[in-house]
Amino acid sequence: MPDATVLDVSTIGGEDGTVLVRLAEVLAEARALPWETALQRCLGLLRRLNRSELTLLERQRALQSFSEAFRFYGNDHPGVGAPPPAFLPFCEDLARGFKRLLLQILDSGRASRPHLAWCLYMAEHFVVQALLRHYQRYQEPPASLWRDAHRLYALADHHGCLDEPIAAAFSPTPADSVRGLYQQILLFALSSPFHLTECEGPRLFGALAPLAHLARLLPWDEEDDSEGILVDLDQDRPWLTAEQAMPTDLEQPGDGAPRPSLFRFEPGALLIALDEPAPLQSEAEHALLERVRSHWSGRHQRRHPRADHGAECALVVGLTGIHARLQGEAIAPSQVRMLDTSSGGARLLCPAALGETVPVGQLALLLSASGTPTLALVRWRHVNALGLHLGLRYLKGLPRPVWVRRVPSAQPHPAVLQSTPAPGAGWHHGLWLLKNQFVEGESLWLQLASVGNQATLVLPRANLDTLQVARYPLRLA
Repeated sequence: MPDATVLDVSTIGGEDGTVLVRLAEVLAEARALPWETALQRCLGLLRRLNRSELTLLERQRALQSFSEAFRFYGNDHPGVGAPPPAFLPFCEDLARGFKRLLLQILDSGRASRPHLAWCLYMAEHFVVQALLRHYQRYQEPPASLWRDAHRLYALADHHGCLDEPIAAAFSPTPADSVRGLYQQILLFALSSPFHLTECEGPRLFGALAPLAHLARLLPWDEEDDSEGILVDLDQDRPWLTAEQAMPTDLEQPGDGAPRPSLFRFEPGALLIALDEPAPLQSEAEHALLERVRSHWSGRHQRRHPRADHGAECALVVGLTGIHARLQGEAIAPSQVRMLDTSSGGARLLCPAALGETVPVGQLALLLSASGTPTLALVRWRHVNALGLHLGLRYLKGLPRPVWVRRVPSAQPHPAVLQSTPAPGAGWHHGLWLLKNQFVEGESLWLQLASVGNQATLVLPRANLDTLQVARYPLRLA
């Protein structure tokens, strides 16, 4: 039987259970406070609860109240995208609370399978929520979270609860069983989450909910030499590929027998289901699933080989700042280090303070030591102790500042013209504008920043867009 005692839980002691006094009223009163203040008050109460010696029923009722608080604060947080950082410890401490409840249920020896399945599901749900929120903030989750996610899956398997259906009205939508929930976050983590925008993360997680249970973890067979993802339920890492696996990863110490905790992730049935009609799936969800499905087999390859670089360079972020810089205005760029580069893009190390201003999908201008400007899109981001890591996709061509007006005498709007030589003669042009600033089919006046004349154009359909900017293909005389 998997060892439940190694789960990460708070130490009992230092509290006398008075946290239960007026708990429902205190949680209700907190909702009238500012979001951050209210959440901190709830978190303080939850941590007291986790350190208190309580009966199984007392702890279960209190945790259900905190689950309602989680649902409220998760849907009502200020701003858009990922919830503020304070939400992360709330997820982690809710997970600790349900893991403590699970230990009490297992110690009682009298739990029904539906009750045990519900508690395993709730513990796994909040572990998964903590993992998801770390990925939403573009940072690697602590290894302890993956260890507990694996262990809860193994416990559910041992007790025959993997596929017990559970109704849970949370957002983003979780799968309805422990198997589905565990494979939902595993698929999400395999989907290159640092390439997703803050809005795409929850959308992908929700889109996986009705599908994730179709994948399977199959016992590893030493004679099976197929490629793919391996998962070791005794380890604190999410997975490894078959190509990365060393003999010590595949065999038990001492006797060299295959590890019983080692499984091969098989997404075959899931990949087939993706091609079947799904009336409840939105176009945005379908497009997102199609974009990430190639990652699930562990065979995603780079298009361009990268080389170490290590040079200092400068970065200007955002269309408005790029336009001003290209015009020669004194826009101070951020100093960054190029860690490696290829013909298709580069990886940069930036100051951590730059993080809030550089979302995935933002337009950027890279200034090398030679002074040659290179237009790029932010493809992914990741935060760790060294700072903010950015992955850039180069946009080939000469960037030039232009002005766009609705009528010749109207207020000008900054834009960037990306021009690339066409085979034979002429140029291909792409006009970069802020997202939703103009609409397809609108008549506009275009003026190069260094030229007095203006040209008319009808704005075509964008051929590349993100949450921040859009590029429109142009034919100019």
